[in-house]
Amino acid sequence: MYLVLSVLLFVVYGVDKRAARRGSWRISERNLLIVGVLGGWPGAVVAQQVFRHKTRKSSFQWAFWATVTVNAVVVLAFV
Repeated sequence: MYLVLSVLLFVVYGVDKRAARRGSWRISERNLLIVGVLGGWPGAVVAQQVFRHKTRKSSFQWAFWATVTVNAVVVLAFV
């Protein structure tokens, strides 16, 4: 599950970065965060560095790392 969502989110970050450069329709931050909290956050971490996307917006970074924390807590609760 994590692998599939990570690959999906990596691709989605790339698509969103391309859209940002072109000034076209974007993927909402909310949707990026939802897929991340569901388990795609490892792909998002890599994509943020590869595409240099969503790395400067501190409000997004705070929300992103909060979702990573929530995901980790939930996973650890079931281990």
